[in-house]
Amino acid sequence: MTGAHEQSGRRGEHTAGPARRNGKSPASAVQSVDRAVSVLEILARHGEAGVTEIADALEVHKSTAFRLLGVLENRGLVAQAKERGKYYLGAGVLRLAGAAAVRLDISQEGVPVCRELADELGETVNIAVLDDDAAVNIMQARGTASVSAQNWLGRRTPLHATAGGKVFLAHMPPTSREDFLAGPLHRFTERTITEASALRGELEPVVPEGYAATLEELEPGLAAVAAPVRSHEGEVIAALSVSGPVYRLAPDRLPELGRRTAAAAAELSRRMGYGF
Repeated sequence: MTGAHEQSGRRGEHTAGPARRNGKSPASAVQSVDRAVSVLEILARHGEAGVTEIADALEVHKSTAFRLLGVLENRGLVAQAKERGKYYLGAGVLRLAGAAAVRLDISQEGVPVCRELADELGETVNIAVLDDDAAVNIMQARGTASVSAQNWLGRRTPLHATAGGKVFLAHMPPTSREDFLAGPLHRFTERTITEASALRGELEPVVPEGYAATLEELEPGLAAVAAPVRSHEGEVIAALSVSGPVYRLAPDRLPELGRRTAAAAAELSRRMGYGF
């Protein structure tokens, strides 16, 4: 618990405010977040800085700066030189920046690929990225035959019931895939695969064939195919999918659409540096 002496010695901090929950008011929590971001910005500008320098820049007590640095260090966002030296940005910042850069690059490079594929097939084309145990659609293009106003952008979709999700599962390390299959597989329609053994069989041909498919597994009347998009290092970083109604994406047409989607995904992979 913070003592009254320390509170009175802090510069620029306010003790009055709305009712507290878990020891902090909403305003105090927001202020802490703002200060933590400021710490990262200070280290980004100067390369490294000590506790005193950071406290002076934030106009707070050294103990406050030390607590902020401790939280950021625990999350890997800052690191400290040996023997209690100065702080600098940690590897966690690179991880977050890398994830953001991948999404931005795919969104930019994917525009012409998605539009061309949507125009050619007349269906809805999406790019999804893996987000923990779900796929998130970050880009969408609609073809001329698409009459649905449904927007998939930003939507989290289940891995086991979507074509893009099956792509991610098929390319996961075996241990990660088995961890996912050990959990409950929620049923969305009568055709959703909810048995782990059946889903394993469904995933087996995805890698050699180059695409995955779903038929009314997420929504009645909806079919889709998807193929992997790779980074310059060969890692699967996204899934390119084509979706539409079953009466246009009939089962006998899915292999053809899968191959065409795989070709477009390969083009996007090339744009991301894969194969050079």
